[in-house]
Amino acid sequence: MKWFHGAALAASIVLAGCAAPGPGKTGDGGAAATAAASPRVVPQPHAGEMSTVAITELRSIPVAPLDAPADIWDRVRRGFSMPDLDSELVRQHEQWYGGRPDYIERMVERSRMYIFHVVEELELRGMPTELALLPYIESAFNPQAVSSAKAAGMWQFMPGTGRDFQLTQNILRDDRRDVLDSTRAALDYLQKLHGMFGDWHLALAAYNWGQGNVKRAIERNQAAGLPAGYLDINMPAETRNYVPKLQAVKNIIANPQAHGAVLPLIENHPFFDTVEITHDIDVELAARLAEVRLEDFKALNPSQRKPVIFAAGTPQVLLPWNNAAVFKQNLAQAKPDALASWTAWVAPSTLPSREVASRFGMDEAEFREMNSLPRGVLIKSGSTVLVRRGNGAATAVDGHVVNNAQLSYAPEVVLRRTTVRARQGDSIATLAARYDLPAGTVAGWNRSRPGAALKRGQAVVIFLPVRAAAARDGVAAGGRAAARSAKASSKAAPRKGASAKSAAPARAAPARTAAKSTGKSASKGKPRR
Repeated sequence: MKWFHGAALAASIVLAGCAAPGPGKTGDGGAAATAAASPRVVPQPHAGEMSTVAITELRSIPVAPLDAPADIWDRVRRGFSMPDLDSELVRQHEQWYGGRPDYIERMVERSRMYIFHVVEELELRGMPTELALLPYIESAFNPQAVSSAKAAGMWQFMPGTGRDFQLTQNILRDDRRDVLDSTRAALDYLQKLHGMFGDWHLALAAYNWGQGNVKRAIERNQAAGLPAGYLDINMPAETRNYVPKLQAVKNIIANPQAHGAVLPLIENHPFFDTVEITHDIDVELAARLAEVRLEDFKALNPSQRKPVIFAAGTPQVLLPWNNAAVFKQNLAQAKPDALASWTAWVAPSTLPSREVASRFGMDEAEFREMNSLPRGVLIKSGSTVLVRRGNGAATAVDGHVVNNAQLSYAPEVVLRRTTVRARQGDSIATLAARYDLPAGTVAGWNRSRPGAALKRGQAVVIFLPVRAAAARDGVAAGGRAAARSAKASSKAAPRKGASAKSAAPARAAPARTAAKSTGKSASKGKPRR
């Protein structure tokens, strides 16, 4: 029995030795441990029986707090990791924001829909959460904001930069305004800039001013033997104020009471959910199926430029978190063929807008309004327009069409039949040249040949654009009015002291002048009848 107890004790000692943490292992609570500078070595009494055991002293790093953030502001503050900027410009912007509490409240309230998603994406990438505040500086968190330089969306992407980061821009949608796509692109761009410059302040300057400008400014300072940090390089006033504005907003979020600000409560919870769609659907119908206000639906899906969402290009929509399940339930009960009133159609040739409208049973005014077309235009071949479904319109639209939809048009030239009179020595060719028309075309209109001679006063049919014909009618009408006026004047009594014979030619002069003027105008392309 004593032998059994002895064997059990030896086994326990061996097992305890195997379970003991060694160098580089984790200690209690899962915290990472690091070895001491000089481990103590305890010699064993019988070195031949057991190897020397190294005893390591462990030091633990601080353990991350396990309590969940109280709200989104607490979560943002915990992720602050950019170096603070302390300058007079920062204090000026703190005063500016602090003096406008209503503006801060409106701006922050608008961000309620989007900021959780931005913070979530930043944390997944290991980026500073100060960057979640950048849309306050760029657009006041307005996804429909457009600058004078044509930057758009809450992250204010220029058209070219947006295309560089795969943000589709066409007549159907502008992904620079899309909440998910624009945030993905903005964080991609900021990460790229930080990798280029190794400094978040310089990366932000490049986001605002352009990476090439910042690179050249740094190189100029380095060539002159000067420091090349954010505060050292020469930059425009807008960029000089850009990071101080962000720092000022950061300071207010960090300690709102100190700046007299009251931050609306925004829960640390997603505001929206993503719902897939497999059929095209009208924007208004989607809002009704989700049981949300139309303006709220558009605020979450701001990239849509038309009243229909094409599933081939936008396979998902954003809905308030509590309405996503309602939308799915209502959508499942709806008929797929009745979800969309509009479809996209590609013009196979250049066509007048009235002809396209007629083809799909639409009023021309409705067609032009839907496609933002002016009056009297030709829709060029390959252009994509929205038309009513049915009446021969395809119900399924290819993804290539909705992702590359462009619209080009040109003024429609409407010709009007006009009769002109030949001059002395005219031929079909010379008369055609006078009106900048092909001689063969004019000859065809008159069943003649280009070199055929014309008699003085001979009537020749030509077709002119409506505007030119209207101008020619105006000149001719003026000439006829002047002639009528001269004829009436010639019948009037002569002035005192003048004979009737000498008075009549004097009053007829305006008619001759008008006729001369009409002939001069005709030589410039405004024919007389």
